[in-house]
Amino acid sequence: MGSRIIYYSIILPIALLPYPLLYLFSNFFFFLLFGLIGYRKKVVFKNIQNSFPEKTVKEQQLIMRNFYKHFCDLIVESLKGFVISEKQLKERFSIVNAEIANQYFKAGKDVIFVGGHYNNWEILAQGVSLELKHQIIGIYKPLSNKYFDGKMKKSREKKGMLLCPIKETKAFLDKDFGKPKGTIFAIDQSPGNPGKSYWMQFLNQDTPVLFGAEKYAKEYKSPVIFCTINKVKRGYYQGVLSLIEATPEETLYGEITESNTKALEKDIIENPQFWLWTHRRWKHKRKVAD
Repeated sequence: MGSRIIYYSIILPIALLPYPLLYLFSNFFFFLLFGLIGYRKKVVFKNIQNSFPEKTVKEQQLIMRNFYKHFCDLIVESLKGFVISEKQLKERFSIVNAEIANQYFKAGKDVIFVGGHYNNWEILAQGVSLELKHQIIGIYKPLSNKYFDGKMKKSREKKGMLLCPIKETKAFLDKDFGKPKGTIFAIDQSPGNPGKSYWMQFLNQDTPVLFGAEKYAKEYKSPVIFCTINKVKRGYYQGVLSLIEATPEETLYGEITESNTKALEKDIIENPQFWLWTHRRWKHKRKVAD
């Protein structure tokens, strides 16, 4: 009951605001989260320091400040996602080179899409089905709050994407949806079991990386496509696709995972303020064999 009240009394009224007023809330949230509360500032700054040890403290602090500005935009833009129209979505998100994926649709081939929590991944989740021809499937971890999980699921699926709980990934990949599938994997989440992860250097740190995208790409012989999201201006984004591997079944162990992660790392290095620095990405340490 409490979640329903929060949704209809707070979230929905904010979401219904026009964008200029919405960004006034973003500015307020920035003052609140960054200036007053200091939401996860220690985690954010430590992550940035460890990722960019070559930068001065002043440069690291500027990255943090710019991140919080973008993060607050992301909050209000995600709220807008509950009510955004198809017309608004098409105006604010597009994929500039959709043909990279659509060529595989024409060939009747499933593909694996990979990307990170970079820029506005929520608008990509809603808009990608309007840009590409595959049946888009998003692998996700259900929220513990059932009410908001249902609202989030409805919001993401209303334009054509299907959400697949992470534990049902193989079952979804085995299903026939009547047309080729394009399955989206987030590659920058902290693995639940670091012992079964692929370990590599990422942003100057020893990092466990999820291996699912490579595993399923090889099993189903699905080409792997990386998607980056560029911020054109406030509230407007473009997706750019790049082919990581056309024949994953022919690659060596870890090759695809390395390529995926390095592509994301390149984006973060170029525009670090757009990555999600609030999560505890490096909470696990590699166990050294005796």
